[in-house]
Amino acid sequence: MGKQTACLMALILALAGCGHRAGRQPEPTVTVPAASADSVMETHADSVLFAAVNEELEEMTEHPSMPETPAKTVRKTVVLAEGVEIDKTVHDFGDILVTDGPQRCTFRLRNTGDSPLTILEVVTSCGCTDAEWTRDEIPPQGTGTISVTYKNGDGPIPFDKTLTVYLTRPKKPLLLHIRGDVHEKKKSMKELYGIRRGALGLKQDLIRVGNMEQGESRSGEALVANLGRKPLRVAFTAVDPQLSLSVDPNPVPAGATAVLTYTVRADRDIWGLRTYSATPVLDGAPEGAPIRFQAVTKENFTDWTQERKDHAAQPVFDESTASFGTVSSGEEVTVSYTLTNRGKSDFHCYAAYADAEVDIVGTDDVAPGARGTFTVRIPTAGLPKGETTVMLTLITNSPLRPIVNLFAVGIIE
Repeated sequence: MGKQTACLMALILALAGCGHRAGRQPEPTVTVPAASADSVMETHADSVLFAAVNEELEEMTEHPSMPETPAKTVRKTVVLAEGVEIDKTVHDFGDILVTDGPQRCTFRLRNTGDSPLTILEVVTSCGCTDAEWTRDEIPPQGTGTISVTYKNGDGPIPFDKTLTVYLTRPKKPLLLHIRGDVHEKKKSMKELYGIRRGALGLKQDLIRVGNMEQGESRSGEALVANLGRKPLRVAFTAVDPQLSLSVDPNPVPAGATAVLTYTVRADRDIWGLRTYSATPVLDGAPEGAPIRFQAVTKENFTDWTQERKDHAAQPVFDESTASFGTVSSGEEVTVSYTLTNRGKSDFHCYAAYADAEVDIVGTDDVAPGARGTFTVRIPTAGLPKGETTVMLTLITNSPLRPIVNLFAVGIIE
């Protein structure tokens, strides 16, 4: 039978027993609902386009082709730690053609500190992207640039490329993104924005923001197009407290594009995978289902001293993969994972979730030198037949293993 991997991802859920010290209390049981699988990984925000449609007017019988407007970028200056500012962290080339050739953009840094700043290195995520940067020291209040070229030779596909920038300060590298959507031929607005929510059309209805650490926020943008014949004002209601949204220009001119900028802020009450949402309001009227933004939040160890890191928890699992053998569809199977805390502080699990609908029996905090167990009960009725893998993800307080992935494998007949 062909290999199949379960593809529904669980919503974030903290283990009920993780926040307590070891004791003789009964082990708590947590039911984890399913969500999207690829959100567990260290992913970056996707390039997602939206189209706002004014339903009060008749839809245009001839949809315009892809607008030849300048690429949209996040317009807010990003202030980094230790006296560094950058004009944007994302550049979106928008919709381009394979025949348009290489695409170029520039990121501009400003040294707002009291000492010189140097860009040490810029590493691109693949050979399809080149980068050049200011090699000389940037004096206080001076500026430097990072010039990026996307070769546009991979064919008609969406792209999202990462640039890792190493500076003399801060020590943590800066991540930049370039993205866009390459087409073989021009497409109409109607073709570009195929998903509709009332008066709102989307390319995707879920924006993956990626991973962020506590104390930080993650920002990005999506292009917006007004397909109506008059300006369209876009607002939002029922917005999660950790989410901020803006549209520029607003109102969106008829037949033109604008930028939807979003920011998700970390919250110490929220760990692991979480979906944030906001309902669009077009010309004063709420429209359909919300727009969703998905992010994974983990611990931030940036301010930890080396001594604290040396004394932190160090979970070591006996095995990261457990087999449940061959079972009939509909059976419930149980797998367990045992760990030893080889660190000098208690091991703590902030959250646990899986890429299938499972029950997780948690463990209390694990003292240094002690052992703990995670047990997972997996109903197989909703899983595909054949070779199947279920992934369990733990968000922890260990600097060495802030995210732990465990696997359950078997054959369902």
